[in-house]
Amino acid sequence: MILGRLNHVGVATPSIEASVAFYRDVMGATAIGEPFDLPAQGVRVCFVDAPNTQVELIEPLGDASPIRAFLDKNPAGGQHHLCYEVPDIHAAKAWFEAKGARVLGEPRIGAHGTPIFFVHPRDMGGVLTEIMETPREAH
Repeated sequence: MILGRLNHVGVATPSIEASVAFYRDVMGATAIGEPFDLPAQGVRVCFVDAPNTQVELIEPLGDASPIRAFLDKNPAGGQHHLCYEVPDIHAAKAWFEAKGARVLGEPRIGAHGTPIFFVHPRDMGGVLTEIMETPREAH
């Protein structure tokens, strides 16, 4: 496996609307997608485009959301994960498992409509890491 492109930085937030206003009014972002729900993952998502990557704003959908525990520890929100692209999600999963890394669950469809999985931060230098199959469409 070869490390691919940084696709996005995931930022947990208690309010996507407030975060969108911050990225628009303070950071000068002009390309901000419409928020949408991912019920299977328990989150509401909105992408903010930057010239070389994206920021994925993540808000919990209900108290059972996996983002809820992060926000309980970090009420203002903050960086949640980094996401890297790979050409083959199953080969990447096998690679990480062979290295002894804890893969969190099976590959599933992520916010970009491509397969993803997460690798435990204890095995990734303290950073929760999302691995996603490179989208077939251009970035």
